[in-house]
Amino acid sequence: MKIRRILSVFLLCVLLWGLFGIPRAYALDDPDIQAKAALLVDADSGLLLYGKDERSVQYPASITKVMVALLVLEAVDRGELRMDQPITATATALADLTADSSTADIKVGEVLTVEQLLYCMLVVSANETGNILAEAVDGSKEAFVEHMNRRAAELGCENTHFVNTSGLHNPSHYTSARDIYLFTREAMKHEAFLTICGSKSYTVPATNISPERELHSTNGLISNWRYLGYLYDGAFGIKTGTTEEAGKCLVAGARRGDRTLISVILGAGSSEDGKNMSFTETSRLFDWGFDSFAPLTVLRAEQLYGVSVTLSKETDTVMAHPEKDTQAILPKDLDPETDLIYTLDLPESVEAPISAGDVLGHITVSYNGHDYATVPLLAISDVSASGFLVGKNAVLSFFSLTYVKVGLILLVIAVALFLFWWHTVRPRRRYGRNRRRSGGGSYRGRGRRR
Repeated sequence: MKIRRILSVFLLCVLLWGLFGIPRAYALDDPDIQAKAALLVDADSGLLLYGKDERSVQYPASITKVMVALLVLEAVDRGELRMDQPITATATALADLTADSSTADIKVGEVLTVEQLLYCMLVVSANETGNILAEAVDGSKEAFVEHMNRRAAELGCENTHFVNTSGLHNPSHYTSARDIYLFTREAMKHEAFLTICGSKSYTVPATNISPERELHSTNGLISNWRYLGYLYDGAFGIKTGTTEEAGKCLVAGARRGDRTLISVILGAGSSEDGKNMSFTETSRLFDWGFDSFAPLTVLRAEQLYGVSVTLSKETDTVMAHPEKDTQAILPKDLDPETDLIYTLDLPESVEAPISAGDVLGHITVSYNGHDYATVPLLAISDVSASGFLVGKNAVLSFFSLTYVKVGLILLVIAVALFLFWWHTVRPRRRYGRNRRRSGGGSYRGRGRRR
């Protein structure tokens, strides 16, 4: 019983040490985003600043159209389509749309350009446009959907499967916040995509069937035509999505100063006062990201690290410095002197000759288990080599080779065996032959006659 009490006290002390004795980095307040899944990424570094079930399978609704736009723009890049190329809407492209589907009221036989169709798809989320563009790129909706899934896999999307171009609900049509970021990031490499999805409105010229029509963005962060009270300073695009099953979804971008953030909100609802929480939660997430993180210089090019030098009579040490000043996006409340970990990857010594600018190793800056920067360490000056030391080292290196060592050992053994034979076996053989000649012969002189 006494032993049990002692053990209980010991375990309690261990627990208390775990709570209070281990140094902890300053933690940021969790923004507690109200959505099924969420993600916030620093666009320049690709650093994940916030994640909530970002890899979980979710329904994307019309965010699907970002992938459609990406494939269309890639077809343009390949020269298979032109932005001003006229496309005729077919009956098959308009066949599978529901009565309450978001639409630009495009009719069978109506002709619009690729660019106009992209505006209809990304500004007002017209479901028919995805099918029309799909047929233009791959000949059929089915082939295009296969193309979507193939491209998603190429981009590293691990939890994505598409069955249509619109995002209309289907249990087999899903993705994740992380995967949405991956294919949105790829689409953002196209200037036309950023221009179109960042447009508050767009006027479609009169066509062969319809008069001129005005489009207004579904994104409350950049336009107050449909919604009031959601505008966010610095926001640009990117795409909304809403179905009953998916909830309210939004992938968006925002710039403040020289920083750009990308957010994904999936499965948001409405607040008690009727607010669209895909917009309010995105705004909160942007504010948290801009206010809680900042660029911090973690390495400076003038920092010096010494490395031993061999094969030189000029010096026994060369100094190395980081290739450049390096910044990382880090929490504002950390203490660089105590929270950052610097890991040197340098050899114990380097051989001369060395030229200024030679890469001698690397240095990595880490925080909270994440590597934020890895930078080459460069020699700061030239170091000449000693011809004598180089020659001596070459000889020593040669004789340190395994096959040379084995050869020398075999040679020594061979010499030893030869000497052994020369001093022991050979003399015996010589004396043995002489004895046989003297003792084994017979007298053959002339005999006497009687």
